[in-house]
Formats: sequence, C-alpha cells, structure tokens
Amino acid sequence: MLTDTQIRNLKPKDKLYRKTDSHGLTLEITVSGSKIWLQRYRYNNKPTMMTLGHYPEMSLLDARQARDANKQLLKQNINPKDNKNKLTLSGLDFNEAFLQWHGKNTWSEDYSKDVSQRAGCHLLPFIGNNPIEGITTPDMIKVLKRLEDVNKLDTLDKIRGIASRVFSYAVGMGYITVNPVRDLPKDIFKQKQQKNYATITDPKEIGWLLRTIDGHKGSWQVRSALLLIPHVFLRPGELVKMTWDEVDFNDKLIRIKGDRMKMKLEHLVPMSKQVFSTLKDLSQIQTNSKFVFPTPRNKNDGITTSALLVSLRSLGIDTDTFTTHGYRSMASTRLNEMGLNGDAVEMQLSHRDANKIRNTYNHAQYLDDRKDMMQVWSDYLDKLKREI
Repeated sequence: MLTDTQIRNLKPKDKLYRKTDSHGLTLEITVSGSKIWLQRYRYNNKPTMMTLGHYPEMSLLDARQARDANKQLLKQNINPKDNKNKLTLSGLDFNEAFLQWHGKNTWSEDYSKDVSQRAGCHLLPFIGNNPIEGITTPDMIKVLKRLEDVNKLDTLDKIRGIASRVFSYAVGMGYITVNPVRDLPKDIFKQKQQKNYATITDPKEIGWLLRTIDGHKGSWQVRSALLLIPHVFLRPGELVKMTWDEVDFNDKLIRIKGDRMKMKLEHLVPMSKQVFSTLKDLSQIQTNSKFVFPTPRNKNDGITTSALLVSLRSLGIDTDTFTTHGYRSMASTRLNEMGLNGDAVEMQLSHRDANKIRNTYNHAQYLDDRKDMMQVWSDYLDKLKREI
C-alpha cells in the first residue's frame, strides 16, 4: 500500500508508469509529472478503469474513500463511471447543498440562526460557490487553517462539524461519493487547552462573593440574575433567557424547555423560598415581555451572559478568581462535602446519561430530594452571606 511520503517522492520517468495501492486503486505518474488516481473494477464481467482525480488535490485518503464508495455502488449493480457522470452534470455547489441540509433540520430558532451565521462568516465565502463534487480535503484544510491562524479553535471545531454534516448529507442524497472532512485527522490542527471555569469553594470566600455581588448597582435585570444564579444551578445561558412560561408558581418549579438545554431535555428546578420570593417580586414589574430578565432596550430579548460577566468584572472579581459558570462547580463541591445525595446533585446540574430513553424515565427522579436540597442550599448561601 502507498503512503503520502512515497507518493510525494514519485518522480516522472521517460514513459508513463503506475503504482498500485490496494483493492483496485492505482496512481498513474505521467511523463509531465502529473499524478492521477485510477480505479480498476469489473462491471457486467467486463474490466473497467475510471479516473478518480489528481494528486495532491485528491489526497490518498480521499482516493481510498472514493474507491470504497464506488465498491458500494457496484454492490448495488451501479456502474461508478455512469454515476460520476451524473454527479458532474448536477452542477450543485456547496451553497445549495448547505441550504438544502439546513432546511431539513428542525432546530430551535436560536441554534438555526447560529449555524447560518457561523457558516456565513467562516465557510460559505470560501467554498460556497464551488461545485460540491470538486471540493477536496486540501480545500477544507485551507479553510480550517484560516481559523487556526487566528487562534479561533472553538470556531474551527464548529465549522468542521457543520461542513462534515453538509457533506454527509450530500453523500446521502447521491450528490457526491466522498465526505472530504469525515476522516480529517484532528492532530493536524492546534488543540485548544482545556481550562476549568474559575470557581470558589471555600465557605468564607463564598460569603465574600455573595456580599460583593449584593453591592451591584446596575440594571435591575442584571442585578436580579446575579442574585438568582447562585441558587438555581443553571448554566448562565439557560438563566438569562428564562421566560415566564417556564416559571410555575403553583408547583414551585422552573421548567426549562428542552430546546434550551444542553441535553435537549426539559429540566426541572425546584424553587427554594428565596427563589420563589425573588421571582414573585420580578413578576410584578410591568415589562410586557415574555423574558424574566428582558434587556432594557428590547423587551423581545433577554439579557446576555456577557452582561453578567461584565458586572462581575466591574465589582473587581477577575476572570482567574470566578466566572458565572463557576456557581455550578461551587454548588457541586459544597453539597457533596455536606453529605447530600450525590445523584440528586448530578440530576440538578442536568448531568444526564447519554441514553435518551433512560433520561426520559429519570426526568423527575430524586425530585423530592432535590426540592429539599435546593432549600438547604439557599439557606446555606444566606448563612454564609451573613457571616463576616
């Protein structure tokens, strides 16, 4: 079998020659130095050869994927050469494939908009007008390396995922036979450093943090969110976009909709007396907004997580000391040390098993324990806040 190093080192000779890879895949080296991928196969008991592409535009990995895809076509009694001609005539570009794929999905409005914006900034301007059948692995590496060069490693991962899903859709629809992103090695890009969210777990420091936040003088929306977030274990994004139809005063539960949760399942947050009282007070404010924390300038949207972070920084709490995500690990650490039910803590943090059926069954598990736990936690926070 060939390797990339061997292929790069193949030099032209006085006459055309070929090097065999495996399972019918061959590389032809012409007198001019061109390197062309060929595939030998039999169709209707007749030996056939077709051109797959040129190296390095079509990498060794791409060529093997194309070969394997053609073998699957042969199992369906489809001549790969005829299928390639049909694909070439389709003229579908990446823009059209993206729009088709995007339109088939039933995401939340926010996630759908997020995917469109990311692709519109980092993907479509570079390959959108290219025929999808001609986009190669080197093309995609070039697109992703642009993001690596400016150290946008999170965005790189997301764009890679979007592109791979579009190409997979195109393979499924029969537009192309190879997903040029699917087997792209991760180790050819810089890896982002895993960094835990800064948190505080020492009881005296927790008291200091709560007293510091109590001195916030900004908008009532941000102040209220800052006061609530230590009590509810929610991720910042889940809290700031909370809507009034998710607040059940009768059952004393916050029911976060599944499409707003990381695991896409409805999440229950029992209200402690303190949380219930705070939300009751907020419900008396006439905002004409569905959001519990509407932005001061737009009642049709909630405040942002950035507003919470900016407020922490304005109070002198730096990024190495604490972030708004840190409340979750604070609660987990202290409640486990206090001897409360660890499974109930994990459920309240919405750390769910990947098995969706089991998750649905466990939806309200430990709810009584969680109700007691949330009250214990709020009382504990109030106690720490008073102790100077």
